[in-house]
Amino acid sequence: MSCIELYIEFEQSEADRNIELEDYNSESEDEFESNYEIVGPGEDEDETGGAMNADVAEVANALANPHPFQEPSFMRSLDLEAMHAPEFPQYMNAALPIVADGEFTVGMEFSSREAVIKVMKDYTIRRGVDYRVYESEPTTFYAKCTEYGNGCDWLIRVTKMQKKYYWEIKRYNGSHTCTRSTISQDHSKLDSKTVAEAIKPLVEVDPSIKVKSIIAKVQSKFNYTISYRKVWLAKQQAVESIFGGWEASYEALPIWFEAMCHKVPSAVVHFETMPAYQWDDLVPDIRVLHRVFWSYYPCIRAFRHCKPVVQVDRTHLYGKYKGCLLVAISQDGNNNIVPIAFAIVEGETSDAWYFFLSNLRQHMVTRDRVGLISDRHDSIRSAIERSKLYNNPSIIFITL
Repeated sequence: MSCIELYIEFEQSEADRNIELEDYNSESEDEFESNYEIVGPGEDEDETGGAMNADVAEVANALANPHPFQEPSFMRSLDLEAMHAPEFPQYMNAALPIVADGEFTVGMEFSSREAVIKVMKDYTIRRGVDYRVYESEPTTFYAKCTEYGNGCDWLIRVTKMQKKYYWEIKRYNGSHTCTRSTISQDHSKLDSKTVAEAIKPLVEVDPSIKVKSIIAKVQSKFNYTISYRKVWLAKQQAVESIFGGWEASYEALPIWFEAMCHKVPSAVVHFETMPAYQWDDLVPDIRVLHRVFWSYYPCIRAFRHCKPVVQVDRTHLYGKYKGCLLVAISQDGNNNIVPIAFAIVEGETSDAWYFFLSNLRQHMVTRDRVGLISDRHDSIRSAIERSKLYNNPSIIFITL
């Protein structure tokens, strides 16, 4: 006879928990400096030799919004007409009138300066030629062939028409007469931004696509073999364009958590922030994210009906900002895995595990006679010894 265990509990709860925000002051400055580095925005490989300047403005500010959360209109209603409306309707008819042989002509119109530069790059890459910019102003773009004066008279001047809000070719000397031999296997105009635009569909379908695979795709599309570094940068730009950047994602965390707690007040969120430093100097009025613990209300309710077992583990983060993701899971009566709590911390340290396990015990594992499964890492053992919440003998520790 088979036997099925059911864990059923009927309870009515009207919890009202808010986001907790705490300051974290580390006693060890060396430990902070070893885990955090404030740097400026990355630059393209065509503009810098790799040096990066410190710029504290790019640091993710982890402070929650001090003003009460106001639910924006897009969370309450959906305007389908506005969603599908063109962003710039005045440019809908500014199509590029490329002639049959793929050459420019005087009088061609472009919607913006960026459109001019993009078409110029596409043209030179496709033709296997190159150009040098002689004038690049808010209202004028003037370029000549790199072989101008050595047998090639190619030049182009594009001007912004003030009253019509578009750009127009005012002068053009016709097609290149130089040869392809001046171009190497790579192309100076095939920069990471151009490659990023070309590989967006690939990255959107498969964000984990290998750089070597992208190199092969670029070679097939443009007939150039570009460097690994350039493709790597292009992939990062494509990912950021599609899914958002690292800084913006971390800066949005407090707002998203506040929105979650606003809609579901019984959710649990606990932030810890710490001071920001630029080199050895304290930056006033700036706090950076140190740790965050959270659990969704459905997870909290689900654990009440799970088996009295909790397993904790970690996985390392390998993005721009290092650290660890700590996770606690349980098991329901049908032997299904149920995630119940999460935390982003600075690493697998005793302080990080103490932060996670203390919040787990306070908000989730509130009943007795629960088995805690872990790999008994030294940092976990140290955190448990420090935490008075786990001194109850009814908490059973199980080693993997």
